[in-house]
Amino acid sequence: MNNKLSLFYLFLVIAPLPFGCSKSVKEETKNTIAAIPVSYGEKYKVDTSQSVVTWIGTMVLSPEDHIGYVYLSKGELLIEKGQLVGGTAEIDMNSIEYGDKENKNTPVKHLKSPDYFDVEKFPISTIAITKVDSVNSKNIQITGNLTIKGVTRSVTFPAVIEVKDGIVKATGKIIIDRTQWGIRYRSGKFYDNLADQAVSDNVEFQIKIVARK
Repeated sequence: MNNKLSLFYLFLVIAPLPFGCSKSVKEETKNTIAAIPVSYGEKYKVDTSQSVVTWIGTMVLSPEDHIGYVYLSKGELLIEKGQLVGGTAEIDMNSIEYGDKENKNTPVKHLKSPDYFDVEKFPISTIAITKVDSVNSKNIQITGNLTIKGVTRSVTFPAVIEVKDGIVKATGKIIIDRTQWGIRYRSGKFYDNLADQAVSDNVEFQIKIVARK
């Protein structure tokens, strides 16, 4: 198993996908997710209609959460002997929604702007699993490379997984410091005198993934 894992990590490369056709072949090759070895684990295709990422952000001095959703465009999980061993997923940043759809003053347009995710320039975010540690039969700890706005950093987070009847159901929660991915808008680390206009650096992502053979 260790030799297989080493081979998997060697071949797994993660980067944002190209968003136009004007780049050179060399650049397009650099900005793709490398193929995962077919022989490593069974592939389960992510069901994008059943999978979602819930995002939660807050103002520093306000107890109110700002909640919304963003959806996966494609992905796959690798399962070996009923256990998760790897996988990748792409998140369509253009699909960002605000939880309160009746609110006409939602911040979605601002979230898509260069202040936050700069969706026009970086329409895809990605995550690739690099390590899975078992806690017990269902609870695991996942380490992976998370790419947002062209910046890739390693994240580790708890998850719960169930493999049954050809279907994988997984849930997890990631809390990141957005400034580490270059999102500095109204961050107290970089701007003084923001008072009650400061936006928390922490963003929570609650992940729900369903994948099928």
